[in-house]
Amino acid sequence: MPQHIAIGSQEHKELFCRFFIDSHVAFDAAAVHWPELDEASLARLRSLPFWAEAVATERATACTIQAWARLETEPLLHEAIALQGYEEQRHAMLLQGLTTRYGMAVPSQPEPQLPVDAERAFLCTGYSECFDAFFTFALFAMARESGFFPPALVELFEPIMQDEARHILFFVNWEAYHQARRPLWQRPRHLWRGIVGRGLQVWHRLQAARGLQQQGDFTLKGHQSLPTTLSPRRFLELCLQENERRLGRYDARLLRPRLVPSLAKALCWVLR
Repeated sequence: MPQHIAIGSQEHKELFCRFFIDSHVAFDAAAVHWPELDEASLARLRSLPFWAEAVATERATACTIQAWARLETEPLLHEAIALQGYEEQRHAMLLQGLTTRYGMAVPSQPEPQLPVDAERAFLCTGYSECFDAFFTFALFAMARESGFFPPALVELFEPIMQDEARHILFFVNWEAYHQARRPLWQRPRHLWRGIVGRGLQVWHRLQAARGLQQQGDFTLKGHQSLPTTLSPRRFLELCLQENERRLGRYDARLLRPRLVPSLAKALCWVLR
C-alpha cells in the first residue's frame, strides 16, 4: 500500500471516513425524471425476475446499517455509517420508483425487522455486499454494452453502481480499523465472526451456483437473464476488470476487498 498508513490509527480512520463522506453524490430519488421507454425495452425490464428481491434487499440493508449507526458513538464513524444507511435507503426508493414507473408488479412488503445483534448483522451485510458487488459490476457492464438497458437508464443507475464500490471500500477499512482497535482479548471473537461471515457467504454462493438455492439470489438471476456468450473465464476476467475500474479511482492507501478477487483469479487459472 503506497505511503503506508497504520491500520487502526487515527489517520486511517480519517482517511476512510473522509473518502466516503466526500465522495457522496447528492440526488433526490423521489425527484428522478424517468425516461420514456419503447415497448421492447419495457418488455426486457419486466422480464427480469428479481425486482421484488432487489427492493427487499436494499430496504433490509438500510435497516441493518441504520441500526448499527445508532450504536456508533464516535462522531466521524457515526456520520459515515449513517450516510451509508441513507444511501441504501435511497437505493431502495430508486428501485421502488423504477418498478412503479414501468409497471413491474412488486408486492407490498412488511417493514424490515431491526437486527437482534446489530454488529453481527452489519458484518454479514458488509461481507454480502463485497461478494455481490464483485459480480454486479460485471453484470451492469454487460447490460450496458449489450444495450439490454437503455442508455438513459444506464446513466441513472451509474451512480448507484459507484455507491456500491464506495460501500465495500468503506466496509473493508472499517472492519480492519475495528479489529485493530479492539483489546487483544476481544480480537479472537471478532476474527472468528469474520471467518464465519465470509464462510457463510462462500457457502451461499456455492449453493446458488449448484442450483441448490435459487430463491433470494437476485445477482445470479440477473446473470441468467442477460444475453451473453461469455465463457466462465471471460466473465470472471470481466468481473476483475470492472472491480479494478470501480475501485481504482480511490486513494491507493485504502484497503481493498481481497477474498473474492483472489478466488476469481484462482478460478481463471484453473479455467485456462
